[in-house]
Amino acid sequence: MNSGIQRSKEAFAAHIMQLQVLDTHTHLVGDRLAARDFWEIAHYFWLFREMQAAGYPSSAMELPEDLRIDAFLEAYHETRNTLMNIAFTHIFRDLYGIEISDKASVWEAIAAVKQSAQRADWAQEVADRMQARRFVVNIPEHTEFQGMRQNAILIPRIDGRIGPWVKEIESSNNPATAFAQTRLKLAQLLDAYQEEGIIGIMTTLPGYEASANRKVVIGQGSTKDEILMMLLHEIGAAAEQRGLLLQLFLGVERSWCGTATPVNDPARILKLSALFETYACPFELVVASELNNLDIVQAAWNFPNVHVGGHWWFNFRASTYRDSMQYRLEALPAIKSSLIVSDARCMEWSYGKIVVIKRLVSEFLWNQIEAGWIDQDAAIRIAENWLYRSAAKRYGLEELFRS
Repeated sequence: MNSGIQRSKEAFAAHIMQLQVLDTHTHLVGDRLAARDFWEIAHYFWLFREMQAAGYPSSAMELPEDLRIDAFLEAYHETRNTLMNIAFTHIFRDLYGIEISDKASVWEAIAAVKQSAQRADWAQEVADRMQARRFVVNIPEHTEFQGMRQNAILIPRIDGRIGPWVKEIESSNNPATAFAQTRLKLAQLLDAYQEEGIIGIMTTLPGYEASANRKVVIGQGSTKDEILMMLLHEIGAAAEQRGLLLQLFLGVERSWCGTATPVNDPARILKLSALFETYACPFELVVASELNNLDIVQAAWNFPNVHVGGHWWFNFRASTYRDSMQYRLEALPAIKSSLIVSDARCMEWSYGKIVVIKRLVSEFLWNQIEAGWIDQDAAIRIAENWLYRSAAKRYGLEELFRS
């Protein structure tokens, strides 16, 4: 429905900031949602990595706190241009009213986080500040969100089972029998999830040479990649039978060195396309590699059961968001696309990242309005879907239909 409200750029941005959000991938832990101290926020992996590039020592926690603050400030000021620094700055400016600038401000921040960590209602307050309605976790023990109105949505990750299953089948004296036994284990696992009312499963995937359109009979001489791909066929079939969502997190490789790296494999999504075509379960694709942003949009355009998710790992950059939003705007109904993946380990970092995403959404959609491609009502509807409604519909949340 056309609201008839015409907003200025500033009013439009303020409206976007007040839209509700569903954070589709976090590492939040239900009994310690808020940061316990300043350093838990300051040493968040992504900011820490950027600070290290500016000379911050990897052993910073071993320094006396006074010297650590000196080192932190030097690296903080050197990284003011990075997106994680901007998110960190928003955390302390917005939530604590503190502008990080000098040693006194860091000591003030240390005291402020120590105080907020003692508040039972702090996590809910932070969630309300960013209009975050729900959060997804992947560990069953993490779902009970203490001090909050609602628990997390659980989408269990099964990559910790897939890897050992592949190794077990490959090393077996009888791979065919081992594969059949694994099929039974998978069925039992998904039956248990279905009985618990769980909506779907999530897995990361390593690089693979095999393709889903080439089915093989598992036996002596089957490669790890062939076994993996045939297991994915079994997972797709089992998920379809039980009406489960299948989240695939792709693009991070750990086989090249001891550090996780993004790998832009142009055939990564293509190799999985036969799964999307064969199994009617919903697929949600989340990638960490820049070039695959277009590939997942093409897959969602081709297959009605494929949806595109948020930006993961190395994809959390303003440039990749802008390109990705352009791909999605041109090709997909917004109800098939979600943008929020905070990957946060504390509620404060979910806030920092969501504020950045909302700002990027606002700027991007305003530019589309000014160019005459969409009007303001369409832009608001797109933002609502990207930030909340798409994921809420996919996850079967009742509040979607009351919003």
